[in-house]
Amino acid sequence: MKQLNLKVLLKISVCLIFIGRAWQHLFWDAPYRSFFWDEALLKPIIEGLFNTTWYEYVTSERTDWYIQSSIRINGFIYLIAAIATLFIHQKNRKWVQYPIFLGGLSLIILSLLMTKEKFYHIAQFFEHSIQFGLPFVLLYSFKKKATYKTIVTTLKVLIAVTFVSHGLYAFGFYPVPGKFIDMVIHIFGCSETTAISFLYIAGILDFIIAVLIFIPKVSKFALWYAIVWGLLTAFARIVANFYIDFPWQSIHQNLYGVLYRLPHGLVPFITLLLILPTFNLFKKEVQ
Repeated sequence: MKQLNLKVLLKISVCLIFIGRAWQHLFWDAPYRSFFWDEALLKPIIEGLFNTTWYEYVTSERTDWYIQSSIRINGFIYLIAAIATLFIHQKNRKWVQYPIFLGGLSLIILSLLMTKEKFYHIAQFFEHSIQFGLPFVLLYSFKKKATYKTIVTTLKVLIAVTFVSHGLYAFGFYPVPGKFIDMVIHIFGCSETTAISFLYIAGILDFIIAVLIFIPKVSKFALWYAIVWGLLTAFARIVANFYIDFPWQSIHQNLYGVLYRLPHGLVPFITLLLILPTFNLFKKEVQ
């Protein structure tokens, strides 16, 4: 039963990621234009192979339709992957694993596109480590060769890399995103200076936690912090951007971002359960 509960939590976490991204792609937008409108990269191909000027290409309604269609197609891929995640089990994994694998691969590509959009900040890519890494952890957990040690170590690495990458922005190594500052101001009603100081401290704590989760005697305390902070930063997206005059629109515009960030708190929770002695049944069954 303890193993089952942990597997269910893992499946729920992956499903939330896929549902959130499906919602984003089906109803809103994704940074695919950062690739398809990259003049330096694609202009020689467009003008050389398709006999079309770059201006005609970027202003064409047909081009925009293709981009929008690719976004929607990926939305359906995420939706199918979310459904597959809920229904995968040991007996059907041979076939059900494929949409989950494809969804995970699409998450990696999405992270690369977001990195490109953000001037190739490496932290932008690795900030999504939990999101694009967790589907593959789920698939691995169904393999006969899956081991407790590998799963725990992988989850800790995903947590550490995600928190360090997030911390690099909050700390100010990269320019602090205006949306970070705005969220703090809206939630706490503080000044911009106070918000920046708050984020600076949060960034330092992100670095510390990324180290402490690997130290046995204090790892459980670090994971508790990661749970709370991961969930708070997820719900902050909707709390900071909720307007009582437009409740449903506020939810529609921001809830998907909460969904795919909830695993930032759920994965530390799963990891905590895995390292607690009371859950050693899972350890025995995957060794």
